[in-house]
Amino acid sequence: MSAIETPTGDELLKVLAALGNPHRMRIVAALAEGRNYVSRLAREIGMSRPLLHMHLQRLEAAGLVVGSLELSDSGKAMKFFEVSPFAYALTPQVVAEAARTLTDQAAKTAGEQDEAGPEPDEQVSDEKERAT
Repeated sequence: MSAIETPTGDELLKVLAALGNPHRMRIVAALAEGRNYVSRLAREIGMSRPLLHMHLQRLEAAGLVVGSLELSDSGKAMKFFEVSPFAYALTPQVVAEAARTLTDQAAKTAGEQDEAGPEPDEQVSDEKERAT
């Protein structure tokens, strides 16, 4: 999405869910400075590669980042990610229009996420807060 457009309800839910996690916001911020490969990005933001992959998959599914597999000079496969151009205007009118286009699948997916509880990294943060 390069120009400001009105997203469908399903698209808006994906984007808001993807950006509703502080780790994913930090990933987008890091990639806004330039494309990066997974191992270096994981080191720079202090996150394990498996957890980073999970967050990148959510961002990619929402259309906020794009990944591409490339070969290094030594022949090693490296997965690079970069931010996709996007712009969203979030107003009550945009939300109302998006709500009219929600599908049953989006409601079902949102309900499953609510029932599943926090994501693994959020669960660890909650446990740390309770311990202090």
